[in-house]
Amino acid sequence: MEQLFGIILHSIGGFSSASFYVPSHKVKKWAWETYWITLGFVAWIIMPTIGGLFTTPDLLGIIRNSPLNSMLWSYVFGVLWGFGGLMCGLGLRYVGLSLGQSISLGACAIVGTLVPAIMDHKIDMLLWTTPGRVVLLGFLVCIAGITCCGYAGLLKERQLTDDQKKESIKDFSLVKGLTLAIMGGIMSACMAMAIKAGTPIAAESLKAGTAKVFVNIPIFVFALAGGFTTNFFSTMILSVRNKSFGDYVIRPRSTLLFNYFLSAISGLMWYGQFFFYGMGTTKMGEFDFASWSIHMASIIIFSNFWGLFLKEWKLVDRRTLMYLWIGIFMLIISVVMIGIGNNLAGRA
Repeated sequence: MEQLFGIILHSIGGFSSASFYVPSHKVKKWAWETYWITLGFVAWIIMPTIGGLFTTPDLLGIIRNSPLNSMLWSYVFGVLWGFGGLMCGLGLRYVGLSLGQSISLGACAIVGTLVPAIMDHKIDMLLWTTPGRVVLLGFLVCIAGITCCGYAGLLKERQLTDDQKKESIKDFSLVKGLTLAIMGGIMSACMAMAIKAGTPIAAESLKAGTAKVFVNIPIFVFALAGGFTTNFFSTMILSVRNKSFGDYVIRPRSTLLFNYFLSAISGLMWYGQFFFYGMGTTKMGEFDFASWSIHMASIIIFSNFWGLFLKEWKLVDRRTLMYLWIGIFMLIISVVMIGIGNNLAGRA
């Protein structure tokens, strides 16, 4: 039952992550970098502090008592994750939600699941225990599902003309998009490592009286601050190059305020993915590192549903849609298998 609750929490986080970029379609008269850093300020600075204050009895006390080394490494991995988030964001801009999310999150799932398992010295358990083999098989099905979704995206790209691609993806560029998506996915996996490095912070959080489901939330104060650092400097460079600083005070005011509102909603949803991920991880038991695969699978499932809703797939043939739906089905199966494996480990 704990694992089922964990999967539900991861699914909510996955939906939140898959949905954060949708409001960008309604943003007007802003350069991409203006929208990105505005949502980032909400997601990576404001919300982690609010989340920590509301879910712990003494956020400042937890920070004060946490090991400096743990806080530093969470921040450093957050900086690296920030590079990944920036590249993933640009990847979405160039190839759209469906293909961009599938490619970047496929790379992210592999690195973000296996590296923490190695850090935790649990790779052997994946190979030599029955629950571990079930989790490993679920992970492999997840990768296969991501591959199917990504292949569907490639088939879609081959079928559409440049004009058709740009109907739904204004700045379409396959080479740029794929390069950024792959590199962004690898770097984005550093968030899983930031959370692992923050384990002593979670321990201090529990000691301070925080409910177990919320013990990971204070880690994001440091991990997401690292991400903000990377994105702040990157977007400021873009703003200078594109002379887009005037975006923050554009007229009419109604457009300006609506852009800020959309950015705040995007930032809230971005933070929501890790808020619910942090909660879900506490429910997944012995193979909690496999939470990353569940998180990635959920994001890809919902991002492809958004891609369908936004008509990114409206001009493709049945064969392409078949690969897409097979991939989504495999991702759902992978989530169930990883949950079952963790449940078996809890009974052992």
